[in-house]
Amino acid sequence: MTDIMIGVLILLGSFFVFVAGFGLLRMPDLYIRMHAATKAGTLGIGFTVAAVAVFFGTLHTVVIALAIFFFFLLTAPVGAHILGRASYVSGVKPWEKTLRDDLAGCYDVNTHQLSNDPEEKQRQTLTG
Repeated sequence: MTDIMIGVLILLGSFFVFVAGFGLLRMPDLYIRMHAATKAGTLGIGFTVAAVAVFFGTLHTVVIALAIFFFFLLTAPVGAHILGRASYVSGVKPWEKTLRDDLAGCYDVNTHQLSNDPEEKQRQTLTG
């Protein structure tokens, strides 16, 4: 029964890692690619590490597997956020079919200040 569970966990992990890789190849822009890589990649690594923990079955291995999973769960979204922000600041444009850009008109590239109100930003630009 344990072998079946390990096999299922490895297959699920492999599937989600494959989906993450496929998303990197097929998605149209940097921001959507980062989303695919972080979400599916984290889930794939989680299932794979769970399979390792079940296979070895010792407390030491389970603790290390949980530490690996939580480390990845905490760092992947933060890394994606930093890459996304750096890309946006450096001028990487979203896909042309993107419906909404919440930072348009709110982010000042020169001062790196974020305004909550895009109309306020336009008024400041017009008044000098």
